[in-house]
Amino acid sequence: MHNFLLEQKIKNEEIKSLEDFIDSNPEGRELKRALAVKMAVQGQPYKNISKLLGVSSFFITHWKKAFKSQGILGIKLQYKGSKKQLTSEQIAKTIEWLTSRQYWHLDELVNYLDNQYGVIYKSKQSYYNLFSLANISWKRSQKCNPKFDEELVKKRQRRLTTY
Repeated sequence: MHNFLLEQKIKNEEIKSLEDFIDSNPEGRELKRALAVKMAVQGQPYKNISKLLGVSSFFITHWKKAFKSQGILGIKLQYKGSKKQLTSEQIAKTIEWLTSRQYWHLDELVNYLDNQYGVIYKSKQSYYNLFSLANISWKRSQKCNPKFDEELVKKRQRRLTTY
């Protein structure tokens, strides 16, 4: 009899903590997890929970175990997303630096960000996005045409003037 009362007290505490969490208006995936666990703790059949919430019985079992072992933290989202490596102020200074230059090269931007802020992106796309924010084509620019041949130009000009 004493065990039954203790189990009932624990069950009521679990349900209360789940209800408090649900009332705190969590993110959608967390809400679905909390509802599934609450209904399972209340003793509702997994088949009914699955049908009502559109989840599998494995989903219910998994999150119920996580809740039993870790409490509310077990059903919360663990992934919070990656943080930006540059602040908006640093981005503005980088764009200012880019626009003050006449020629741009990706390696120069990489070195600048590493030296100034200690930031090295894994993907080149992050650097291309900075060029784009500065309204600069990220493709390598050249000071002069590498195919320029002064002799060929003079020859063509002479030919055009004779016609």
